[in-house]
Amino acid sequence: MAFHSILCSPFNLILTIFVLFSCCFGLCYTYDQPGYNTFTVSSFSYPQTTLRPFDLRYIRVDLPLWFSSLSISLSSDVDLDAASLRKTPESALPIICFRDGSPPLPDVSNTSLKDLVLVPISNYSFGGIQAFQKVEQCFPMQKNITMKLTNEQISPGAWYFGLFNGIGRTRTQSKMIVRGPAYAFSANITVEGCTTPTMWGQYCNQTVDTLSCVPSAGNISVANSYNQTSKNVVSCKNSLETSCLGDGEQKVYSLEVMGVAEELTIMAMNIRLNVTATNNSGNFIGVNLMCFVRHGAIPSAALHDYNSSNISKAPLSIRSPKVGRWYISILPGNISKELGGTQNSNTKVCYSMESQLLECPIGKAGSNCTWERFVLQTILRRGSSPFESYYLPVSEKVLSKSANFPLEPLLSNSSYGEKPDDIWTYFLSEIPHGAAGGNIHIQLTSDTEINYEVYARFGGLPSIDIWDYFYANSTRSSDGSMFFMMNNSSKEKVDFYILYAREGIWGFGLRHLNTSSSASKDEIIMSISLERCPKSCSSHGECRVAFDASGLTSYSFCACDRRHGGFDCGIEIVSHQGKC
Repeated sequence: MAFHSILCSPFNLILTIFVLFSCCFGLCYTYDQPGYNTFTVSSFSYPQTTLRPFDLRYIRVDLPLWFSSLSISLSSDVDLDAASLRKTPESALPIICFRDGSPPLPDVSNTSLKDLVLVPISNYSFGGIQAFQKVEQCFPMQKNITMKLTNEQISPGAWYFGLFNGIGRTRTQSKMIVRGPAYAFSANITVEGCTTPTMWGQYCNQTVDTLSCVPSAGNISVANSYNQTSKNVVSCKNSLETSCLGDGEQKVYSLEVMGVAEELTIMAMNIRLNVTATNNSGNFIGVNLMCFVRHGAIPSAALHDYNSSNISKAPLSIRSPKVGRWYISILPGNISKELGGTQNSNTKVCYSMESQLLECPIGKAGSNCTWERFVLQTILRRGSSPFESYYLPVSEKVLSKSANFPLEPLLSNSSYGEKPDDIWTYFLSEIPHGAAGGNIHIQLTSDTEINYEVYARFGGLPSIDIWDYFYANSTRSSDGSMFFMMNNSSKEKVDFYILYAREGIWGFGLRHLNTSSSASKDEIIMSISLERCPKSCSSHGECRVAFDASGLTSYSFCACDRRHGGFDCGIEIVSHQGKC
């Protein structure tokens, strides 16, 4: 079987480092562009490379917080038309896939290949950041691909492009003779940035006001509404106490959520007009202040994570906000309509902008800060592949010298709202930079039936309503999701993988069910680890490690034997009798 990746040998490591430094000192440069407030952050030229049958290449691009646009120009000798696309089997189909945060994996699920049609790839082929959070987008490879994605479409961070010459279960199968067409490609990737951090937009011509956050004594009305006394309140305000907006004008703010928070509340106060209304009615209270909020990129009416039609009447609350930068856009409604007639063109609605972050004390979580929260310490495995490790809770309650730890000493013992099925225990871990090609492995084992549901979320704590992946039982889970893989779970065992997990903070929540039952007193052993190949390639292959084109991310893959294939070598392609 032909695997043409940057394998993890000493020679290739030296070569990778040389190429990386060549890029940093030779191709990565900055200069001002006349007419715009942008500069070139980096420019990477990928030389012509041939992909033989079943080969793949990953390319990682890092977008800083101040990036303005990502430009991609790719050329190949692929000659596909609509008719040949329909006739080409997936094992011989050249495709390109995009994913936010970690390498794409079209082999695992055919979700990304549904409705695969030959259309020109452009900026409008992408639905924005939401489309990439838990899925990937794939397109047939074309002769020429040129597109420009802006900070209004995608978020900062690591983006991955995967080029595949054939996919499917036979891609990882070992073969004596490799047949099929090869194709060559070359690429140029340029990242533009804003010269001023407080500017945004494709041309960095839109001002963003940064909200500065400081701990405060707390807002009594907000604190009491959640029946808690121990939450820390962080108040975030604009340096200008008052902002004024006219019809069609918007104001954009940003704030940083530095750690795990329970709630983000956005408020507009002291709302008034900058001039006296012509009818002297003083009916400025009727002016709506629309609010759009988005994590990682500027929101709009069409593309946002949260919204409120009028924050002048009630605050906008976001439960368990993700760690990172949030953007808030304020837009007044039709001022003249709300005032019941025409108005002076100078009439504006003025307001004071304030946000509050509610945080629990260290080691606590939940709406009333009574649930337990533990930080997981990373412990590298000796003599293993890069980044292979397991996680143990930082707590005096458990002292474990192995990769497993008992769960019972760590469990929360109180519910919120007197609901016995609403008790959670949380764990926080971090996937290090460059380890996005690894797999999170979560296991719970017991001698009796396990009465726990497991939830996972990137960037924050999960809940019953907010999660990326979950396992409740054999019939209720994320099974079928592109990056979720079950591993022989049963009533006495929970076992699953999160494939190619994104680098950064991950939150895991255990929801305890039937707390009054005797099963809750039985010992349950838990393990959380970062592994290379899931299921150890099902004992039908060899786990190999390679690097992406930049040398910044290592990823693992299975090289299966001649009878098996699939991402984990778990699919029998040729039987013992030699039948396919």
